Amino acid sequence: MRHDAGNTLPTIKTMLKQDIFLCNLDDLDEQESIELSIEQRPLFAVRLNDNLYAYWNNCPHIGVPLNWMPGKFLDLDKAFIQCSSHGAIFGIDTGKCVAGPCVGDHLSRVELKQKDNNFYVAADQHLPSPPINLRAQALADLEDN
Repeated sequence: MRHDAGNTLPTIKTMLKQDIFLCNLDDLDEQESIELSIEQRPLFAVRLNDNLYAYWNNCPHIGVPLNWMPGKFLDLDKAFIQCSSHGAIFGIDTGKCVAGPCVGDHLSRVELKQKDNNFYVAADQHLPSPPINLRAQALADLEDN
């Protein structure tokens, strides 16, 4: 189905049906991130103070992926999550935007389960809408004209 700004379609909420393995905490160094995609929905997690914080990879300001390269979500000091598109800064442990055009907004947290040192994306949570492929949409729009 193609996205058409002129038509508003009902949002269909998809639930995650089972826990999905994300990583073992020992696989990540402190302030290192990992990314994963579940049913075409990208997410990432960052290790901080021997805990793991996970978010859907979607800037609350303009809806683009946050990372500037695969697996690269943090600023140069590795103190904050930074949006590669417009430089917004988010707390690793809170997901709250503390600087940039979306101050006060939050990243969408991914619920995790921990079993020993293994972390899983928890079942029974809503998945966000899949991202729109803007390049594919632009090409499709050109074909329509």
